[in-house]
Amino acid sequence: MALTDRLKRGFVGRPIGSDRLGETLLSKRVALPVFASDALSSVSYATEEILLVLSLGGLAFYHLSPWLAGAVIVLMLTVVASYRQNVHAYPSGGGDYEVVSTNLGPRAGLLVGSALLVDYVLTVAVSVSAGVANLTSAVTALAPHKVIIAVVIVIVLTMMNLRGVRESGTAFAIPTYGFVAGVAVMIVTGLIKTAVGHTPRAESAGYHVVAEHDYAGLALAFLVLRAFASGCTALTGVEAISNGVPAFQKPKSRNAATTLLLMGVIAVAMFAGVTALALISDVHVAEHTKDLVGASGEQPTVIAQVAAAVFGDGSPGFVYIATVTTLILMLAANTAFNGFPVLGSILARDGYLPRQLHTRGDRLAYSNGIVLLAGFAIVLIIFYHAQVTALIQLYILGVFISFTLSQTGMVRHWARILRSTGPAAPDPAARRRIRRSQTINFVGACLTGTVLVLVLITKFTHGAWIVCLAIPIIFLGMRGIRSHYDRVAVELTPEPGPPTLPSRIRAVVLVSKIHAPTLRALAYAKASRPHSLVALTVAVDQADADRLRAAWAERGISIDLVVLASPYREVTRPVLDYVARMRRESPRDVVAVYVPEYVVGHWWEHLLHNQSALRLKARLLFQPGVMVTSVPWQLASSSGAERRVERTGAGAVRRGRAALPGPATLEATRGSTGAAGPAAAGSTPVERE
Repeated sequence: MALTDRLKRGFVGRPIGSDRLGETLLSKRVALPVFASDALSSVSYATEEILLVLSLGGLAFYHLSPWLAGAVIVLMLTVVASYRQNVHAYPSGGGDYEVVSTNLGPRAGLLVGSALLVDYVLTVAVSVSAGVANLTSAVTALAPHKVIIAVVIVIVLTMMNLRGVRESGTAFAIPTYGFVAGVAVMIVTGLIKTAVGHTPRAESAGYHVVAEHDYAGLALAFLVLRAFASGCTALTGVEAISNGVPAFQKPKSRNAATTLLLMGVIAVAMFAGVTALALISDVHVAEHTKDLVGASGEQPTVIAQVAAAVFGDGSPGFVYIATVTTLILMLAANTAFNGFPVLGSILARDGYLPRQLHTRGDRLAYSNGIVLLAGFAIVLIIFYHAQVTALIQLYILGVFISFTLSQTGMVRHWARILRSTGPAAPDPAARRRIRRSQTINFVGACLTGTVLVLVLITKFTHGAWIVCLAIPIIFLGMRGIRSHYDRVAVELTPEPGPPTLPSRIRAVVLVSKIHAPTLRALAYAKASRPHSLVALTVAVDQADADRLRAAWAERGISIDLVVLASPYREVTRPVLDYVARMRRESPRDVVAVYVPEYVVGHWWEHLLHNQSALRLKARLLFQPGVMVTSVPWQLASSSGAERRVERTGAGAVRRGRAALPGPATLEATRGSTGAAGPAAAGSTPVERE
């Protein structure tokens, strides 16, 4: 096994057969951390985002945070209830893309797909950056290395997901449940302390926040709406379960709906508890550290301050909360690592993305999509220096586009069923259930649509304009890919009737000198019985051409040797002109060009030979009516020769090379005469060595 294969197996694991796909399906216990880690982890920073925006007006506006948190909770419960209808109606895993495409048309579906792709990339960048921010709150010495740490975490997550959904889900289950348990204990402990008169007090309680402006009237309303929009980050990841229904064990829809409900209840309880404790302990934060009077250095996250207030700074409880919060924030990116590849596969299936994204890797994971997601996320992390405050401004716009269009599509879905007549018409009891589901989706569409407008207005100048630009670019790019595939499909459609046979096949063998690969190519070309056969060489050096003619005559080769003059020492152009002239003389003929090629096994051997023949083959592929055939000769350094050495010994290889074709018959020598694949491409005798 090659070194690269051994490294791959060490990191990724052994291949899994397609017949074992059922073994990778998830139970509710494992599916919750796989698909809900994003929604659960947002609890750790959603409260902070509300307080950061309200701090722009000073501490006096903190009293609005319970109302804003309540509005976020109502919205979250509505969205959860709405998506429970989705997973029952569309269990195939297309999620929002399938719902919108089916009910609102392919263009609207493509818009949702574009928005979700952007949001998944941002999920990884924001989650990992938030995890690193929480880590540096506890270990301040790591703060200068945030970007490097974030990039390494993304790479580790990528490797874990390449091992497969089930293995990554099992690995992520402990941190996720540990985070839920830790936050629950922190909330209960904090509330009990408050009830008995030992109210927790945050480190920043004595700090003062300098207001940037005096907010009143419309400005105040705008500030409140912006704070609400920032708090809606708590809803990110809710849609992931509807995209991952096929990954659940049977009954898939019911298990997915149950997991979605559990996620909603847990997330709401934790969000409400963290917000309450933040207000009880008088946590003070500011969007800019300079506006937080009394603070020194980088301000800790809200959840870190709450944990320090409840358990004590540096206590085991504080360290535990800091650790599991960091882990869950980092692992929250796993939601995107499960959603992005599946959505990419569906879009590729429909022709909107490259088809390589549609197939599973050897671990039954969509490997290409996983690697692509990681690459985009790393670019964002580096560009924004892993700053959560900067990245968060780009966040949630895409997800609320999908929320709104998905719920609107579900309203039309139920309306279409209610209009059904005949045997397909629902009975009265079913109509009542459908009406209830339609009402839930209608309320969800109205609320998420309103929030979408608020997010767009309040965050546009703070960075959301980048998303507004990226989504149309991706949309147009996917439309272009689909147009290309459609054009190719039309061109590849065969005409009716049997295929048209060429009048004649005229073979051309490219040679530079007489050696084993050349003689094999001549023998192979002659064995294919073309109507005409010539050997073709380019006289870059006249002395070399004369020696070739002499050797040709000495061996008594009966095939005509054509020598092309090349006063400017080009190889490619004279050959292309010669082949084009043959095509002009007989347009109905096919010209078959045979290229002798010896295959090397080491990368450094490629550097020792120029690649003019590879360029020539590439140019010939663009010539209509021209077929290009590589005739390989494996050297001892190639993997094929190494396997032959192991089986038969070096002497057999030497004997095989000695058995060259005779001058009269030009019989093909023993060995492979098929076309070489891309990985085997080596140097060729056409090149000037």
